[in-house]
Amino acid sequence: MIRVLVTVVIVALAAYGLYLLADRPETVSLTFNHAQHSVKLVWAVVAVLILVVLLMMAIGLLRWLLRSPANVTGYFRTRRRSKGFNAVTQGMIAVGSGDVRRAQKQAGDAERILGSEPLALLLRAQASQLSGDRAGAEAAFRAMLNETETKPLGLRGLFVEARRRGDAQAARQLAAEAVKTSPSLPWAGTALLEFQSVEKDWAGALATLARNADHRLIDRETARRHRAVLLTARAIDQSERDRAAAKASALEALKLAPGLVPAAVLAAKLLSEGNDIRKATRALETAWRLQPHPDLAEAYMNVRLGDSARDRYTRAQHLAALMPGNPEAGIALARAALTARDFTAARSSLAPLLASGATERVCLLMAEIEEAENGATGKVREWLSRALRAPRDPVWTADGVVSDVWLPVSPVTGRIDAFEWKTPVERLGAPVMSYSDDVLADIDEPEQPKLVEAAAPVVEDTPKAAEPEPTPVEPAKVEVLMPEPLKTPPRRPPPPMPVVPSHPVPDDPGTGSEEANRVVRFPING
Repeated sequence: MIRVLVTVVIVALAAYGLYLLADRPETVSLTFNHAQHSVKLVWAVVAVLILVVLLMMAIGLLRWLLRSPANVTGYFRTRRRSKGFNAVTQGMIAVGSGDVRRAQKQAGDAERILGSEPLALLLRAQASQLSGDRAGAEAAFRAMLNETETKPLGLRGLFVEARRRGDAQAARQLAAEAVKTSPSLPWAGTALLEFQSVEKDWAGALATLARNADHRLIDRETARRHRAVLLTARAIDQSERDRAAAKASALEALKLAPGLVPAAVLAAKLLSEGNDIRKATRALETAWRLQPHPDLAEAYMNVRLGDSARDRYTRAQHLAALMPGNPEAGIALARAALTARDFTAARSSLAPLLASGATERVCLLMAEIEEAENGATGKVREWLSRALRAPRDPVWTADGVVSDVWLPVSPVTGRIDAFEWKTPVERLGAPVMSYSDDVLADIDEPEQPKLVEAAAPVVEDTPKAAEPEPTPVEPAKVEVLMPEPLKTPPRRPPPPMPVVPSHPVPDDPGTGSEEANRVVRFPING
């Protein structure tokens, strides 16, 4: 619109100027080859303007003729690139839809037309991965390493391929190279940190964690927690050779994560060795309030070496008062009372846990109390039997792996701070104790089944000519093959368990009895 207005204004001014010149009587004389020509001023101006326009047109035509080869070449180059990028587009659509043949065809066309264009190389790698050609994919990713812009993409692709073929060493080197190339890559920083943690390179892992935090690849709270975990792991490794460095690492970890159980236990142990009982006690109490744990209770009761059993029981009472009603507090108090030979107090501490549903550890502790007070009696066997079928207690678990001790990283994925103190998921496929409908109909008391002693008849494997007189047999004890906790419906004391042979029993045509005496093993899933 502005150009139109400017053009109109220029034309109007030119017309006005010609109008003014038309009224003037002056003439313009031109002498050429001894001949003189005279014209009015207005016509002379018009002629000059026409000559200027013609000259400009001639110059434009000449420039077009001079540039025409380049223009033609550029036209064909632009058309070729357009076809190449169209092949890339169609190839990416084919990759996304899973059309292997079309993706490979478009990748070949794109690479033939565009050459080493990054998008063509990416399409080639994607098509090779889709078709299962790992070598072709790696070749495409290696070609990307030659250009600065595509190097991070190439490193990422080679890293994924190395992980797929299980080459951890190559994957680690590629992650380290990617961190050097671009420290802000989230996948590279995370992968390098996991590799260093699995290799127990705690110094390198701490440096990588700090770099990730500086580039805001992880949030501040996660960085603090991970640093505490790595410091705890380093302190555990240092505890055997450098107690002072281990204590410094453990105390720094406690400042970052006061509820980290292994850090509190190790720090309290090292402080106790230095006779700093008060600081060790405070560290354990703080961690206990945040996460009650049996390791904390054990460390708290033994924070001062040489204390009597009664002193440890008193300390356990103080610890239990910090978290009243917590199951771990009741178990810790009962164990301390058992050590002090106060069986009444031990049973009293476990009474709330028994009322709410005793776990395996509670049942085993009750068996210890019964054995310590009354010796090996039927009560002990009863509690042991109940422990087999009681719910499982919390353990350190991560990614389906259960560990007796805390670990800083998951052995499956290498993830930091993966282990949690929780009840593991019941395993599938475990042996199950099955009851008949008649047995289940009689179950309505919340009691655990006991190991029974039954006179189980055994079938003779070969027929006999005559039936001998029945003779008394020794009762056969049921043998527990796989003690595994399993949640079961409310149970009553079952009647004597029916004897089921572990394999088909041949018929005995020579006797009138269906079974003869033999010992049978029952797999009890507890």
